[in-house]
Amino acid sequence: MSSTGAGSPHPAPRTRLARDPGTGPSARRRPLAAPRVHRSNALHPGAWWLWALGLGTAASRTTNPLLLALLIGVAGYVVAARRTSAPWARSYGAFVKLGLAVIGIRLVFAVFLGSPIPGTHLLVTLPEVPLPEWAQGVRIGGRVTVEGLVFALYDGLKLAALLICVGAANALASPARLLKSLPGALYEAGVAVVVAMTFAPNLIADVRRLRAARRLRGRPDKGLRGLAQVGLPVLEGALERSVALAAAMDARGYGRTAEVPAAVRRATAVLTLGGLVGVCAGTYGLLTADGARYGLPVLLAGVAAALGGLWLGGRRSVRTRYRPDVWGVRAWLVAASGAAVAAVMIRAGSYDPSALAPGVVPLAAPTLPLWPAAGVLLGLLPAFVAPAPPLAETPSKEAS
Repeated sequence: MSSTGAGSPHPAPRTRLARDPGTGPSARRRPLAAPRVHRSNALHPGAWWLWALGLGTAASRTTNPLLLALLIGVAGYVVAARRTSAPWARSYGAFVKLGLAVIGIRLVFAVFLGSPIPGTHLLVTLPEVPLPEWAQGVRIGGRVTVEGLVFALYDGLKLAALLICVGAANALASPARLLKSLPGALYEAGVAVVVAMTFAPNLIADVRRLRAARRLRGRPDKGLRGLAQVGLPVLEGALERSVALAAAMDARGYGRTAEVPAAVRRATAVLTLGGLVGVCAGTYGLLTADGARYGLPVLLAGVAAALGGLWLGGRRSVRTRYRPDVWGVRAWLVAASGAAVAAVMIRAGSYDPSALAPGVVPLAAPTLPLWPAAGVLLGLLPAFVAPAPPLAETPSKEAS
């Protein structure tokens, strides 16, 4: 007789399911869904940067506004799906605004400084300022054509897409964990880069906190007066935070190096500089038609020398790594998606360059090439395979 029957006086207790979001009932209902992120399964920050650099490489190969808009949409979707509520994740909105500012500046330059693109659709003729002979080739004012503005819009959108891709990496990858993963030879430079990268998000957080405090007190938080009254406390807080960070880094031994023989130092310098020269010469050889034979061997030799220099330079570092990040399958997938987007765009550029760079003379509406667009959609893979942020840390809306 079963213990769970209707006549049993003591029915068997139900098995309590685990409440872990990554292994709970919700995960069993969606077996293919990515797990919730925690310390042991967090994605390697280098994978996010490789993915973003792949998108940026793809953006640098085209001026088609439809493809650029698709790249921006892919980056924005992945950021919205996988970013956390960490301070660095709030910087994505600032990069988007910076991209819009770049487009605006590019258009303003095209209007007032002219454009090298000839056009027949005259929009307006501005008064032209006469310039001396030594300033030939520079023009202030004059004819403003639709073709010139469209060319400036395409060019500005390309720069904005690059900035937004970098902003996506900045919002998704933890700077501190990225610093921990750097080779020992690059550690000191990495510290400076990480401190610079975390400065802007903290500054934005301070501005938002002070503006909210002023609004609660019924004081204006916009305009020149509000900006002036918020700017001083923000700069004061940034200075105090910098002093505290310097003291904390000094107390933890940052910047201390081990003594190495002089021969090792000289070998490190020779290998590093020689490797960088080899990488530059090999890359130049690959990009030119005459240097295709020696380009790849020189490039490989340069990379080997640079890696040897980094390995020797790491002997000066006396630090140890606590719980190093693991480069797992999901990190490979995320990095491969960015590389695939870049490879598809590079291949499309050699196969059909006119589809990636639509002309503006004569003026025509751009078309969306199907294969490059399908390749760009590969960049959405991190939104499905990367560990999802905890529900409590999922931002509800875009940071403004």
